[in-house]
Amino acid sequence: MLILIQALLIVAVVVVSLVLMRGGSNARHLAVRRIMLILFTLAAVLSIFFPELLSVVAGWFGIGRGTDLVLYGLVVSFLVFVATTYQRFRQTEISLTKLSRRIALDEAERPWEAPSNPTAHVRPHNEKKAGS
Repeated sequence: MLILIQALLIVAVVVVSLVLMRGGSNARHLAVRRIMLILFTLAAVLSIFFPELLSVVAGWFGIGRGTDLVLYGLVVSFLVFVATTYQRFRQTEISLTKLSRRIALDEAERPWEAPSNPTAHVRPHNEKKAGS
């Protein structure tokens, strides 16, 4: 039964690593991310096969148990994820604002330009809108 759980955990770690490895903004960022994911995958697989090794590593850092080390690692990973997600969201927000401004300027009426048909946009007050 233990080997089945270990195999499922390894498959899960590899799948998550492969999913996270896709994408990236530039070559340097992508390379660093891939190296970190490979190290994470290696550490995860080793900790699945040798859980006592995780406790030894935790002892090197002055942490009592290997599970506490994993918890601390997850907290740090979550904070990094939140920070990078915020930066991406902020960048998207800035791009959307610029795009909205550009569209508003492109579609704004220009009073200094004469329309090709001056009466095309003017409607008498007593005439109803189409579809009303």
